[in-house]
Amino acid sequence: RGTDPAAAFLHRLIEKHDVADTEFLVDAGGYLTALARHELSGQLDYQIRNHIEKWFQTVTMRIDRFHSFWRGSQTSAKQWLRRFRHHYNHERPNQALDGQTPAEQIQN
Repeated sequence: RGTDPAAAFLHRLIEKHDVADTEFLVDAGGYLTALARHELSGQLDYQIRNHIEKWFQTVTMRIDRFHSFWRGSQTSAKQWLRRFRHHYNHERPNQALDGQTPAEQIQN
């Protein structure tokens, strides 16, 4: 959060990947300024951010429940998280996506 951490993140990203033709969707914060510092293009997009925030809210809720009741190993927890990710992205219809799954929305 903030311009300097955003700029540091973008700097590391630029070192590892070719992002010259990439357009970044950001939710303001320090990222617009950081993008300008690196001469990268950016666009504010609160709609996508809202979907991501809802996803994190769901994951946080599930992790809280998971933490309260889970008695398995770290390996089985990782397996559960992989299954949850697949279920959420490929099997569970989403109201905000007109009943499509996130994978269906991306493919269309």
